[in-house]
Amino acid sequence: MPRVVVFDEFGGPKVMHIVEESTPEPGVGEVRVRIEAFAVNPLDLMMRSGTSPAPIPLPHARLGVEGTGVIDEIGPGVTGLEIGDPVIITAIPDASARGSYADYTTLPASRVIARPTGLDVTQAAAIWVAYSTAYGALIEKAGMRPGDHVLISAASGGVGRAAMQIANQIGAVPIAVTRQTAKKDDLLAAGAAAVIATDHDDLVEAVRDHTGGTGADLILDLVMGPGQQDLVNTARPGATLVVAGSLDPRPTPFPTGIPLRIFRYRSFDHTLDPAAVGRMAAFLNAGVRLGALSPAIDTVFALDDIVEAHRHLEEGLHTGGKIVVTL
Repeated sequence: MPRVVVFDEFGGPKVMHIVEESTPEPGVGEVRVRIEAFAVNPLDLMMRSGTSPAPIPLPHARLGVEGTGVIDEIGPGVTGLEIGDPVIITAIPDASARGSYADYTTLPASRVIARPTGLDVTQAAAIWVAYSTAYGALIEKAGMRPGDHVLISAASGGVGRAAMQIANQIGAVPIAVTRQTAKKDDLLAAGAAAVIATDHDDLVEAVRDHTGGTGADLILDLVMGPGQQDLVNTARPGATLVVAGSLDPRPTPFPTGIPLRIFRYRSFDHTLDPAAVGRMAAFLNAGVRLGALSPAIDTVFALDDIVEAHRHLEEGLHTGGKIVVTL
């Protein structure tokens, strides 16, 4: 019988266990996807531990907001899709009930897109959350343009790496920020035009050097917390700050000193909008075809090793690429 990862209480990775359930049937306007692989995301850890901003009903909660597979069954009223089509899942708003940590899931047909030719299964499992978040924040929300100097915090993470590739794809100039000098070479190889390591470099001075003295045009803050003001201090007057992450749990004072356009971005701002998803899909397809977009993979686990996969992410054992589980 099909396998599903569930948890009945909040806690560490060991609260997850695999059960067998009957194969779900798609409803009107839905498809059933046979999952081939899914990525492990920080939101999954938050849901499992009970720290998710959205309530998670227990027991028998599921996990997983991204994945790839093939259409296995088509519900009434669905057009434009065929059984056997390889797809990427773009959104699972009710992940606690129909998450992708399973052999099968059902979801609205509008929540899948064709899998780009040129991606293998592990890459396809890892591309959507990071790249749609970076694209949505930088292009849909902030209006990034060719020539913009884009300062990217937490650049070694999945969204940060995606943001560098997307900036390069449209002709912007990605400037990566990391806390560790040891990561400089890796980030340059990943697409950064320049890397600023805050354990060695003065952030404001370094940004001025890399922008000819004008300052950053756009700041992508994936961290928040008190350090956000340091990022803001690098900006030119009238620059844009877009906040798309919250890795630092400490309070974030409102930025001062420089006039800015400020946006807060959440992935569901656009992943539930069919028109925006269409634009994202076209951009990703073009980037993959041109070789400009390629998700980094850290480690691939089997479903039976889901506890170890969560521990790998939770303990920071990954190197910046995505953790993928194959079925």
